[in-house]
Amino acid sequence: MHRRVSFYMHNDEFYMKLAIAEAEKALEIKEVPVGAVVICDGRVVGRGYNLREKEQDPTAHAELIAIRDAARNLKSWRLDNCDLYVTLEPCPMCAGAIVQARIRRLVFGAYDPKSGATGSLYNIVEDERLNHQLSELKGGVLAEEISQMLKSFFKKLRDSKPIGKGG
Repeated sequence: MHRRVSFYMHNDEFYMKLAIAEAEKALEIKEVPVGAVVICDGRVVGRGYNLREKEQDPTAHAELIAIRDAARNLKSWRLDNCDLYVTLEPCPMCAGAIVQARIRRLVFGAYDPKSGATGSLYNIVEDERLNHQLSELKGGVLAEEISQMLKSFFKKLRDSKPIGKGG
């Protein structure tokens, strides 16, 4: 029995691994390891990873970079035939951008209980008061692997801070 869901289930881990590869690029430059890819018709049309520290830009989140890249490559801000894979549950800013870009489907890895806006604290992407909602939202894909990457990053960051200094 072929159903749309089984097709996605087969491919979700594959595409999430591409997002993890983007997160690893962030890790290499000491950014919070979050990565994202935009998929359209089975191919990557946008990629991004966190660049907040490097760019000193509060909007340089992986999702926004990937969405901008996809819009440039497709020559359209409407990404209604596209799916976004991101390693960490999007924040309110990124969830808003997902709605504005008309993303069809969102798949994320680890849940973010402190700032997640696609189920944890809010659910912006399925809010019926807005002019667009996702056709599908799925969280927890490869969550354990992604959570370990994030925990390891933050532990190294804490361990590298000088004792007695702080804010």
